[in-house]
Amino acid sequence: MYPRRTQSQIIRVIDLETTGSPPPVHGVCEVGWQDVALGADGRWELHGEGGNILVNPGRPMPPITQAVHHIRDEDVADAPWWQDVARQVLDPWPRRIALAAHRAAFEEQFCTPALTHGADWICTWKCALRLWPDSPSFSNQVLRYWRKPAGLEHERGLPAHRAFPDAYVTAHHLRDQLNEASVAQLIEWSKAPGLLPRVRYGPDRGKEWREIEEESLVKFMTDRDPDIRFTAETEMARRRGGGHVGRISPQELLL
Repeated sequence: MYPRRTQSQIIRVIDLETTGSPPPVHGVCEVGWQDVALGADGRWELHGEGGNILVNPGRPMPPITQAVHHIRDEDVADAPWWQDVARQVLDPWPRRIALAAHRAAFEEQFCTPALTHGADWICTWKCALRLWPDSPSFSNQVLRYWRKPAGLEHERGLPAHRAFPDAYVTAHHLRDQLNEASVAQLIEWSKAPGLLPRVRYGPDRGKEWREIEEESLVKFMTDRDPDIRFTAETEMARRRGGGHVGRISPQELLL
């Protein structure tokens, strides 16, 4: 018998540039990726060089989206179709255990289960809400400059709004999240709506949810935004369980 070859557990971070949203009206014009692997020491680190592929979206590039990623029709005229490159990027060998993206719901529209082999997804945006609630914002780039992840090469993460640099930056957030919480926990958080640390709008804008009056909380429980509804429902359940209303006291912070 030959010795069994062990493969690192890998999560592949994906970033797409598209003609817009959603499909099938719009299509992919670039895909980028960067892997994060579990090391022998039990820590997660970036793995490999990552990469990107330009993709023919099969339709003209709207000027509004060109102004974001600067990919022109002539840049992708001879590029392969999405269905011809998607599986090799989304389902790599060694087989990955999950896919990840920042605000993964966008990528999931184009990366269907048929293309991903039914992969689980980790949304680094939703996980950042849970793990780093003090961030001034939760965009990929704000987290980059607020957190200053170790090992992130500034120029390699530029230009923003291109597939590989964005995947590279997201991979640093994912690495640090994986070193704070389990894969199963990140996937569980990613399947639920976002748990917002602060109120987004209205008279209570900027307050922590535990600070607002119950009358306001009840109104947020019927909001059209699923993240706001979920957060309000979660806070109401915490209060019904005897949770304190108001700012966290210094004593609570020590517990």
